[in-house]
Order: sequence, then structure tokens, then C-alpha cells
Amino acid sequence: MSAVQPPVPRTIGAVNWRGLWELYLKEVRRFVKVYLQTIGAPLVTTLLFLSIFALALGRAVQTQGGVPFMEFLAPGLMMMAMVQNAFANTSSSIIISKVQGSIIDVLMPPISPLELTLAYGAAGVTRGLLVGLAVGLAMSLFVTVHIHDVGMILFHAVGASLMLSLLGMLAGIWADKFDHLAAVTNFLITPLSFLSGTFYSLDRLPENVQFIAHFNPFFYMIDGFRYGFIGHDDALPGLSVIVVGGTNLVLAGLTYWLIRKGWKLKA
Repeated sequence: MSAVQPPVPRTIGAVNWRGLWELYLKEVRRFVKVYLQTIGAPLVTTLLFLSIFALALGRAVQTQGGVPFMEFLAPGLMMMAMVQNAFANTSSSIIISKVQGSIIDVLMPPISPLELTLAYGAAGVTRGLLVGLAVGLAMSLFVTVHIHDVGMILFHAVGASLMLSLLGMLAGIWADKFDHLAAVTNFLITPLSFLSGTFYSLDRLPENVQFIAHFNPFFYMIDGFRYGFIGHDDALPGLSVIVVGGTNLVLAGLTYWLIRKGWKLKA
């Protein structure tokens, strides 16, 4: 009988692909398990928004940005559903882990800060894209959907979901309780969302307000995403790609640095 070989340490290499993949799957399974809450509820809420605007403004506002009002509105509502759920996914996961004390189970394994950032961020993007796909398919039953530029649609769908996913990670790291997350949502995410041009074209605003709106990164992710569908944008062509990409680099760098420092994560 051959001798039992003793266990040997696993060779990880420069990147712990197994750990990154397992953490990503853990986060995806977490929201898929309660799909009625994480995907079904945003779908119903967005369709309610669409129906309310159709009934309240459908006759009063015929066009917006040179296209039928509902065709203008639909991409913005779809984007808002995506990014809000990307933010909720990462922020809730981290704050729950901190409150329950299980964050140590994520910090102790040989997973680097960069791998943690990628895994959480990718899971948030996955939830955002699934919500966006569900909302888009449902909206197509009521609104004519045009595809002007597939590349712009995909870039801004992924880029915007990643932006809010990273913001959710930062909020989860900073927050000590759920009230803090609610404050971030109420005083940052919601105002930026409603002032992003989701419900109106920027040319309907006074010029001094238009200037302020151009400092809102949410405006660019909405504008670029909408351009991919209807071919209309309020910003300079391609500027949304630069702003969304640059914002994500800054947020990713800050998130990585905070995780590496262990700020509010390590006791």
C-alpha cells in the first residue's frame, strides 16, 4: 500500500484566479438567491416610472431632444435601474459583512486588495447588467427601441455599472451602520441621478444650470448611453467615454488604496 502523501501548499502565482473567481461567484449567488428583490423589484419600479411619465407627460411633451419623449426617456430609466442596483450590491455586501463580523473571512484568505476590488466590482456590474437587460426587454414591449451604436451602449452600461459599484464599495467601507449608507443614497446618489438629464434634455435648462450639470459624472453616463440608442447627445461627442473611463480609474484607485490600508475594515 502506497504511503499517503502529505498535503502541500497551493501555488497561487501572481494572481489568485481561483480566489478571485470564488469571491465573484459568492457575490453573484448572494443576489441571485433573492432575485425577486434584486432583479424583479427594480423591473417593476422602473416600469411604474415609465407608465407614470407616459400618463402624466405623454401628451404634454411630445418630443425631447428631437425624438419622441418615451424613446428619449427609456434609456435613462434603464441606466438608473442598472447603476442603483450596482451600488446597492457592493455597498450592502460590505456593510453586512462588517456588521456581522464576517468581513474577516474575506480579508484573511490570500486574496490581494486588487483582486478584492475586481471581484466585488465585477459582481456589482453583473447585477447592474442583469437588471438593465430585464428592464430593457420589458420596456421594448411598450416603447420602440432603436439601436444607433452598440459599442456606446455596451461601454456605458459596463462603465456606469462599474462606477456605481465602486462608489458602493467606498460607501460600504466608510459606513459603520446602515444609516450611513442611507445618507449616501439620499444626499449623493439620488440628487446626482435626478440632475443627470434622465428625464429631460440639457438644452431645456438655463445656461448657468447647464454649466453646473456638466460637472455631474452621472450626466455623462446617461448621455453616452442614450446616444447609443437614439443618436442624440448633449455633450461633446466621445466626451462621455473619457469622463466615465477617467472616473472609474480614480474610484478604482481609491478603493484599492483603502482596502490595502484596511481602513475601517481591519480592527
